[in-house]
Amino acid sequence: MYKKVVVMGGGTGISYLLKGLKDFPLDITAVISVADNGKSTGKLRKEFNTPAVGDIRKVITNLSQIDEPIKKMISYRFKTSSDLDGHAVGNLILTAMLNITGSLKDSIASLSKLLDVRHQVLPISEDSSLTLMGLDKEGNIIEGQEQITKANRQFDKIFYKNEPKVLPEVLQAIKDADLIIFSMGSLYTSILPNIICKEVKDALNKTKAPLMYICNAVTQPGETDGFTVGDHVKLLNRYLDKKKLDAVIASNTYIDPEIAKKYETEEQKEPIIIDYEEIKKTKAELIEENLFTIVDNTIRHDSLKLSFLIFSYLMRN
Repeated sequence: MYKKVVVMGGGTGISYLLKGLKDFPLDITAVISVADNGKSTGKLRKEFNTPAVGDIRKVITNLSQIDEPIKKMISYRFKTSSDLDGHAVGNLILTAMLNITGSLKDSIASLSKLLDVRHQVLPISEDSSLTLMGLDKEGNIIEGQEQITKANRQFDKIFYKNEPKVLPEVLQAIKDADLIIFSMGSLYTSILPNIICKEVKDALNKTKAPLMYICNAVTQPGETDGFTVGDHVKLLNRYLDKKKLDAVIASNTYIDPEIAKKYETEEQKEPIIIDYEEIKKTKAELIEENLFTIVDNTIRHDSLKLSFLIFSYLMRN
């Protein structure tokens, strides 16, 4: 029987991780935050009163075993002067299925079957009005995931406008898991939207599975300026409640100064350094490896190498 792994997150990070992890003998449940209100997803949420589908589409595509041209079609965004402009084909399909079935979970299952996805993909909630809120350091409240990302500020608290009703299947997956992973991605808008749900916190407190975090490659402008690996771990632990992180994976890859300068000047981002003593204080096991590759002057995790580290940890625990 395969070991059961729950991966929580959103955005590009979790999609990239699952692209490699799907090739290992594991039973994977991907839990996706659905509070995004930007771009194609935001337009569809406003028009059809649905949860966010964009990150779900990315995850399904990366877990798919189907031919590459079909994956490209699902990810294709229309470029036109009509209302279709900016919409991804997969987002439209998921929205259509949601209108037909009345259930995002069932819509995901249908598209997963169509694209030969052999793992489970679940939204954190079916709530159509899910709204992420942020209280910044100056006491201002920012409403909306897109607005939080664009605010370029540090936040004291991330919370929901209304407490989500978490999908029962998500809570069951956490209960049954052998390992729970918080994927790389934006701390405030991809990872925390899953953790801050009261029902999820309660389930995480009860699970016997170790909690693992995969640290980002670079900081997020405004939100995590100057953050080290240890800072990321401490922030997640602050939101987690009783059960804390058991392990963190971080890359010790040497970053060429020219690449680092490019990130600093063009995106106001900087590589995240490993601060060994601070991580030690958190009691989380540090798993470090040369994990980064440079593709078109962009830092990327080596998905296969990262997945092997996760699988190795799971096997020895």
